[in-house]
Amino acid sequence: MEFSRDIHCNHSGLKKEINMTQLWKIICSVASEPRKLYEMPKCSKSEKIEDALLWECPVGEILPNPSDYKSSLIALTAHNWLFRISATTGKVLEKIYLASYCKFRYLSWDTPQEVIAVKSAQNKCSALARQAGIQQPILLYLAVFHVLPFSLIGILEISKKIFGNVTDATLSHGILIVMYSSGLVRLYSFQAIIEQFMQQKLDLGCACRWGGTAGTVGEAPFGIPCNIKITDSPPLLFEVSSLENAFQIGGHPWHYIITPNKKKQKGVFHICALKDNSLAKNGIQEMECCSLESDWIYFHPDASGRIIHVGPNQVKVLKLNEVENNSAQHQISEDFVILANREKNKNENLLTVTASGRVVKKKFNLLDDDPEQETFKIVDYEDELDLLSVVAVTQIDAEGKAHLDFHCNEYGTLLKSIPLEESWDVTYSHEVYFDRDLVLHIEQKPSRVFSCYVYQMCLLIFEREREGQREKERESQAGPASEPAVRSARTVRS
Repeated sequence: MEFSRDIHCNHSGLKKEINMTQLWKIICSVASEPRKLYEMPKCSKSEKIEDALLWECPVGEILPNPSDYKSSLIALTAHNWLFRISATTGKVLEKIYLASYCKFRYLSWDTPQEVIAVKSAQNKCSALARQAGIQQPILLYLAVFHVLPFSLIGILEISKKIFGNVTDATLSHGILIVMYSSGLVRLYSFQAIIEQFMQQKLDLGCACRWGGTAGTVGEAPFGIPCNIKITDSPPLLFEVSSLENAFQIGGHPWHYIITPNKKKQKGVFHICALKDNSLAKNGIQEMECCSLESDWIYFHPDASGRIIHVGPNQVKVLKLNEVENNSAQHQISEDFVILANREKNKNENLLTVTASGRVVKKKFNLLDDDPEQETFKIVDYEDELDLLSVVAVTQIDAEGKAHLDFHCNEYGTLLKSIPLEESWDVTYSHEVYFDRDLVLHIEQKPSRVFSCYVYQMCLLIFEREREGQREKERESQAGPASEPAVRSARTVRS
């Protein structure tokens, strides 16, 4: 398989590689190698898939068509078509032509599994236009849809005349997030913008006259006009300055995480209350480590309000709770810590030879992410099994070896450690995803050569028999779940 650009479809912690010119579905069965389920027709470069999202039907809802109860791929093509494709058959279920006045390139969830945002590429001025002092007034467009079936909310333009010297904008959970080169991040209510600035409500498949041109909304060549044009500054909800525009919201009650907007503060994280910008007690988190790769922090995706802080040799799970005798203030404390398996105070001897020939030994400390020490590379969360998965890598001689550890999400207890059979070259790009009983390891080598290693967890036969005997003895009592084993890796190379 040849990838012209890697796309990740993110759903339930699982991301799958999508071929840009052809779509492949690969499954791993118990008895055989992974097999190709279907192949979509080849298409030209101008029709390739630019970005995609995986959609799964909501539980307990009555849907209009039987095909809607199965997973779909929402795909954006290079020629501005938005498709909903059956993930099991490859059949196109819905399609929308977006527009000809811009190039749409990115897909994201505004509200997961409910509302999508389609973002255009940024409009760039030509060199001649810049020399003449001509500026491009519209930075980008955002098209917003409800899914299943597709229904249009509107297309919004991000204008420099209104927002100033904007570098980027996105939509998340009904909030328009606008970013600036200075590190400033501003938040606006998308619903308030719709109510104030929508010029005309448009419905897909309906006849429309716009700017002297008539056509059907969502069909080529008419597409969808930009029907949300902001003519005045919308009400500002919140603004904050952060290094590299890094900004996250989460926790109970709402807090946000930023890095102070100074380069020397890189690796320092401030956790503040959203309501009044006050710093939480112990809200400055800085992992004392000396490493080439920086640590990272984010709100736990399990909606517990906790925070995960990952460094080369430890994973800290932090909790947010009220300060005793002061319910108005909150504090950060450790819930549990996962430590890498390392020798304490390990250092190396550096040998130097003086002019007289005397050998002098000097001790120096290794970097915290030195490849010869066990180092954490990836941390993920599997929501259906409520497990934290941690990938740890150690360079042994010229070969790197990795293992995947499953930890109890509530207490951090190590439940299972799985050695990965393939070697791990630390100079390559790696991604590991854990979803239900499948583990995917995707490795990108030079010249865009990909390898995908697929593991499947299953119960060993003797464990099943032993569990059956226990069930008979226990009768109605519930017993401990059998420990999962992992099948040998199946390798798919592209």
